[in-house]
Amino acid sequence: MTRNFLCVMKAAVALSMTISAAVWAQDASNRPQPVYHFAPAANWMNDPNGLVYYDGEYHLFYQYNPYGDRWGHMSWGHAVSRDLVRWTELPVAVPETDVMAFSGSAVVDWHNDSGLGKNGKPPMVAFFTGFNPRTKIQAQYAAYSNDRGRTWTRFGDKPILDIGSTEFRDPKVFWHAKTKSWIMLVVLAVENKLAIYTSKDLKQWDKASEFGPAGARGKNWECPDLFELPVEGHPGQTRWVLGINLGDSAIGGGSGGQYFVGDFDGRRFTPDPTSGTAPLWMDYGADFYAAVSWNDIPAKDGRRIWIGWANDWRYANAIPTFPSRGLMSLPRTVSLRQTAAGYRIAQAPVREVETLRRDPVRVDELLLGEAEVALPVEGGSVELQLDIDAGNADQIVLALSDDQGFRTLIGVNPTIKELFVDRTRSGPHFHDAFPERHNAPIKIEAGRFTLRLLVDQSIVEVYADNGETTITDRFFPASGKLRWSAYARNGTATIRSLKAWQLGDAVQVAK
Repeated sequence: MTRNFLCVMKAAVALSMTISAAVWAQDASNRPQPVYHFAPAANWMNDPNGLVYYDGEYHLFYQYNPYGDRWGHMSWGHAVSRDLVRWTELPVAVPETDVMAFSGSAVVDWHNDSGLGKNGKPPMVAFFTGFNPRTKIQAQYAAYSNDRGRTWTRFGDKPILDIGSTEFRDPKVFWHAKTKSWIMLVVLAVENKLAIYTSKDLKQWDKASEFGPAGARGKNWECPDLFELPVEGHPGQTRWVLGINLGDSAIGGGSGGQYFVGDFDGRRFTPDPTSGTAPLWMDYGADFYAAVSWNDIPAKDGRRIWIGWANDWRYANAIPTFPSRGLMSLPRTVSLRQTAAGYRIAQAPVREVETLRRDPVRVDELLLGEAEVALPVEGGSVELQLDIDAGNADQIVLALSDDQGFRTLIGVNPTIKELFVDRTRSGPHFHDAFPERHNAPIKIEAGRFTLRLLVDQSIVEVYADNGETTITDRFFPASGKLRWSAYARNGTATIRSLKAWQLGDAVQVAK
């Protein structure tokens, strides 16, 4: 009798929790929405696609379901921006036909190698994986535009590259100046391999080499990228960075991205042995995936900029947001440093984010102890820059709390040099894989470290070690205005300086 009663009570509690979570998810439209991270006005979104700059505009294409807020009917959504932080959403660019339009890339064909240009102007050419739901075959297709990306025409009805595989996807195309060739990267997904192809006309492609398996391996590799970067502080030195995303088994527990540093001769990528054999992670959180970079950013700008999908395939279809489901990270500049451990990338939010700053706040010499101290920062769409002296504390924590006591913790454990984001109690439960704590190494010199936080209602991007370490995590508070506080454990610490800003006008300027 007692055992049956306990079973009934457990079932009732579980049902109550399920109902509460469902009600909470349905009420998502009443909670504040991110204001400076891009999301479509409605429906499902995942990987960034076709990132290209042309005629003063940054183009952001993305995996999109025009018919609902779950994965399906994959097409290319489209948005443009002149400053990377204020986006205008445009109509669907590449719709689903007999094949879904999976991930890919876009280039400006400056010399009209493809012959697809008109009136002396270069065409924009997009490459995407066409997935045939009947045969399950994945092959590479092309489309082109002669009106600044507003309308697109498919290049024929057949693929431009087809090896008869069901796991052959995500073409990244770019121009390689030294060999005067176009390069296409495509993953052999379940083999954890990258195939490299070359072309002179963007139509006929010849296989040059393969790379992998290497680094971290999982159920599949996805969304490759390859670009050359100068080595900071070493004039004239450059290295190539190869990005490979993993569908699972990444450092954050699910999907995520790794990178390799080495050389590329136009046909083959060779990793640099000084970078070691351990995986190098783009981000230590759970919500930075499918990161790829923009093509054709002008040389006078000089930046390499990429963006990731701020989600994780383990729970992507379940996140409690409405009317859209899916969010992009901030665009980030990527640079390369030579460290004692080998070459490492560093990331920073694009400088254009600073144009959104308003209502600045500064506090100096704020002593932290066991008692929680309220910070003079309001709301959930903010930027914080902190210079912290760890003192004799063994943990320093920044807490972001809602009206119901749910909180997301961002902190550092100085004795073990660990940075963490703890979202185990950041909001009502909606998926078993979500409530996690993610940690990363952090450098602490003379007891001090700096953090830069970009928070936008349901996402936190943490930058440490001058961008060498990042953690990107979503969090979904229950209700009310978010509040900031800080404390130290088992000792005292001091926030030597805290600078904070509200981050302002809405990310989408038109629909």
